[in-house]
Parts: sequence; structure tokens; C-alpha cells
Amino acid sequence: MNYFYENTQVFLIGALLYNGTEVLFRGFTHWTMFLAGGLCVTALYNVFLRLQNIALWKKCLIGTIVITIVEFLFGCVVNLVLKWDVWDYSGHPFHLWGQVCLLFTVFWFVLSAPLVWLTKHLQKITRDEFYI
Repeated sequence: MNYFYENTQVFLIGALLYNGTEVLFRGFTHWTMFLAGGLCVTALYNVFLRLQNIALWKKCLIGTIVITIVEFLFGCVVNLVLKWDVWDYSGHPFHLWGQVCLLFTVFWFVLSAPLVWLTKHLQKITRDEFYI
């Protein structure tokens, strides 16, 4: 059960951090980004903890792939199926159906580096609290 609480805590922290970052840079966010951000951070938290001994650039590449896949899947649902128009990258070069693009894929690579650092600190916070 501790695994559930640990991941719930990581999900909430990741979701809030992502939404805060989006509001800071974009000026607004959407509730679905709370879910996407939490999912990404939780997934990467678990992957990075298991792959602690690989190079930072490899972790960033994994982060890029995970975040881009989540963004694409969420985009297909919220933008293409539900027509909520949360974002549209069709004005950017090298986009796929306007849901992901090369520019933001590079941004996810850069953003993954602080997530590696955050993972170490989240592990200390969540495990100290639940595994005493």
C-alpha cells in the first residue's frame, strides 16, 4: 500500500508543478494537463529510480520519449476526438497532426534533466514519510 501512497504523492506534486510551469510560461492551463503532467512525472519517477546508473543524456532521452507519447495520446483524445482545442502545434514545423512537434520534443529533453534531480528529492520526501 505504501507504493500507492508514494506514487499518489508524486503524481500530485508532478501535476501541480507542471500546471504551475504551464501557467508561468503560457499564461493558462487546462485541467487535462494536470492529469498529463502527473502521469508523466509519476512514470518518469519510477523509471529514473530503476535506472539510476545510466547517463543523464539517456535519462533525458527516455524522458523525452515518455512525455512526447503522453502528450500525443492526450492530444489525440482532448484535441482530435473531444475537440477541446487545448493546444495546436500545427503552426510549428515537424508536427504530427498538430499534437506534438519537434520544438516541444526538444523542450521535453531539456525539461527531463531537472526531473532527474527532482526524482532523487521526491524519493527522499515520499519514502521518508511512508517507510519509517
